[in-house]
Amino acid sequence: MNGNLNWLAIPLIAGALGIGFFYLDMLGIILNTGVLVAVGVLVFLSSMHGEKTIKSLTRERSRLEVAIENLSDGVIAYDQNFKILIFNRAAEQIFNLKAQEILGQSFTLKVKEDPSSRFRPLLVILFPALAETITRRSEPGVYPQVMDIEFNEPPLDLRVTTNRITDGGGEAMGFIKIVRDRTREVTLLHAKSEFITIASHQLRTPLTGLSWSMEGLKKEPFTPVQRELVENAGTATARLIKIVNDLLDVAKIEEGKFGYQFETTDIVSFLEEVLGQSKPIADSHRVKLYLEKPAHQLPKGMIDPRRLGIVVASFLDNAIRYNIPNGEVVMKVEAIPGKPYLEISVRDTGIGIAPQDMKKVFTEFFRGDNALKIAVEGTGLSLYIAKNIVRRHGGTIRAESTLNRGSKISFTLPTDPKLIPAKETVYGENV
Repeated sequence: MNGNLNWLAIPLIAGALGIGFFYLDMLGIILNTGVLVAVGVLVFLSSMHGEKTIKSLTRERSRLEVAIENLSDGVIAYDQNFKILIFNRAAEQIFNLKAQEILGQSFTLKVKEDPSSRFRPLLVILFPALAETITRRSEPGVYPQVMDIEFNEPPLDLRVTTNRITDGGGEAMGFIKIVRDRTREVTLLHAKSEFITIASHQLRTPLTGLSWSMEGLKKEPFTPVQRELVENAGTATARLIKIVNDLLDVAKIEEGKFGYQFETTDIVSFLEEVLGQSKPIADSHRVKLYLEKPAHQLPKGMIDPRRLGIVVASFLDNAIRYNIPNGEVVMKVEAIPGKPYLEISVRDTGIGIAPQDMKKVFTEFFRGDNALKIAVEGTGLSLYIAKNIVRRHGGTIRAESTLNRGSKISFTLPTDPKLIPAKETVYGENV
């Protein structure tokens, strides 16, 4: 089009020059010619710029199309009439449909009349109200919308993220959906959790019986050597029971079935109670415990004392066991200025964490090399469990450390109950 504009401009400029030659004096002809030449140059430059812009936009659009086509997640874009504009290769694989039969088509709720339709999974994604099993992961009316949709036939577990396509004025022109096929991931997770649950239950029964037997044997009149053997066996049994219970907790957490009972609690009193329970362990390791209370009254928090007690006790236990003789552990609670959160921290004077290990602190089964030298036993699950409990309370968790100088683990708790998630989070659903 710009090239045609150039050719149209040439005869118009030539005509204007001819008319000026017959009707204007010499000065007028010169001025007229200068103006027309300038106009011609501007038209030519504008045309060239327009052609470059169009080519640039064409190249960018081509790159975008290639990128969308090669995404591992399905991409579906449609206008306000549910006319499909984009349906990439991954979407073809997820829904077992070809783009040629989808693009340009407008879909309606008529799928209700034909539940066996091969288009039904796609229609359920477009109209989530049709879904039999749906779990919303975002607040209603807030974009992007995130939800999990399950299908029995065919078996599918899809994570769907929906966002609006708007014009320059913010008006909705359509929608785009990113569809992630989580079927294999969820199946493997369920299989792993089921195996851990069954195996742990099978182990816990005989271990409990063994523990009772050890307790009974401790009352017998053994020789010192025999008594030491019985006590060692009892300690080993207790460790095994702790491992089994941790594995069961992890399986429940990852399935979103750990179970919480929230209640309004005075946080300072709660921390004092947990600290008191940890004192005998601290005394046996010659470590001093302190609680730094805030200068002003703190608002009460909505927590599950039993579950959050696991978190605090775990932090204290690690801070004590990996400390130095005559070391100290300081627990502090304070309000975060300007935010509806409290921060609780546990700082120790222990062995610390190596810089390269900091990213692994809250992952499953991780234990630092320096920790293994001090205590071989342990599963490396306590901080992973703690992270998930804190997240369920609506808080965040972080660790700071200097090797051989000590560590500090902090977590936040909301003082506004509205900031607590409505339900447990299933493993891997952070988007």
